[in-house]
Amino acid sequence: MGSLSSIAEGALLQPQEMLYSKGSKKENLVIGIPKESSFQERRIAITPLSVGLLVENGHQVIIESDAGKLSNFLDHHYSEQGAQIVYDKKEVFKADIIIKILSPTEEEVQLMKNKQVLLSSLQPSLLDLSILQGLMKKQITAISYEYLEDEDCHLSIVRAMSEIVGATSILIAAEYLSNVFDGKGLMLGGVTGVPPTEMVIIGAGTVGEFAARTAIALGAQVKVFDSSVYRLRRLQNNVGSRVFTSVIQPVVLNKAVRSSDVVIGALRAKNGRTPCVISEATVSRMKPNSVLIDVSIDQGGCFETSEVTSHDKPVFRKYDVIHYCVPNIASRVARTATYALTNILTPILLDIGEKGGIKNLIWCNPGIRNSIYLYQGNLTNKDIANRFQIPAKDLELIIISNQ
Repeated sequence: MGSLSSIAEGALLQPQEMLYSKGSKKENLVIGIPKESSFQERRIAITPLSVGLLVENGHQVIIESDAGKLSNFLDHHYSEQGAQIVYDKKEVFKADIIIKILSPTEEEVQLMKNKQVLLSSLQPSLLDLSILQGLMKKQITAISYEYLEDEDCHLSIVRAMSEIVGATSILIAAEYLSNVFDGKGLMLGGVTGVPPTEMVIIGAGTVGEFAARTAIALGAQVKVFDSSVYRLRRLQNNVGSRVFTSVIQPVVLNKAVRSSDVVIGALRAKNGRTPCVISEATVSRMKPNSVLIDVSIDQGGCFETSEVTSHDKPVFRKYDVIHYCVPNIASRVARTATYALTNILTPILLDIGEKGGIKNLIWCNPGIRNSIYLYQGNLTNKDIANRFQIPAKDLELIIISNQ
């Protein structure tokens, strides 16, 4: 086994230039963007100006009618930049590369053709085995947004969406504290002579950091809890101002939650369910009309009283505490989220064309290589393989064997 991995390592280190030179001729791509059919998804991956850039570089872009409507990008915005607008979803799936926000549905997998390239969210915890098997059967090469890395090895799309969610969660809290939504009637923050709003943020990752930044800028009194001293120290340094931080000690955390006006749950689990750190008993003792926002709800939530809600009916009350538990907060500000996505995805599409195809880009871009979970139908992601008990194959060895 060791000799096999050394062969792969040697192949990566030595013949990359040779492999790249074999197929480095520029390739004109046909890119398809279908309308999202998943419930309450409002984003689109590419803006009209990015379409114009792709078309200028010789690529063809096919977009399903109204795909960008919920992000306030209309069909004529795209057609004016050179996109081809189609009204039949089947026409979109004739493209070489399909770009989506969420993972494809079973209907969309059936429409896909053999050996297409798919860029989409993977949502590992929600991935259905039948979807995965359908993609494997059609020999799809698939890139997951959750694993996509930038030059500094940061998860670029995950971080961009987390920044949006963190800042937006504070604006949501401000709405539900006001009288307009039958809240306390508080202004988030404070004014001279009036005590500031008290806020607890559970989780010191990117969501927690940007929530803290926004809340502090508005004048709120912020307390941040996390199980990692490293993440707390990083948040303290990045925020640039003194903020109360503490490791998750149940007694200290529960006391802070009971006395706060807003609690934001922003814990993330690498695999599986988010730990539930706030019990129903603690929520029942919170101040009336307090606001609880569970950003972690897509992984099960970190409050015992959390229940999944939607953008149409985003809140419910329990123990007279306002619960906001919408899984896809970034879709609430779909246009901003689309701009963030297109800044990351458009250069990747241009690189695929410049390098002569996805195979060459995989060789010269480690961030892309790490985001591949299917290569021509072969499962290459160990996390997914372990979940479904399917053998994972080594991506480098597959590519070498296909030369």
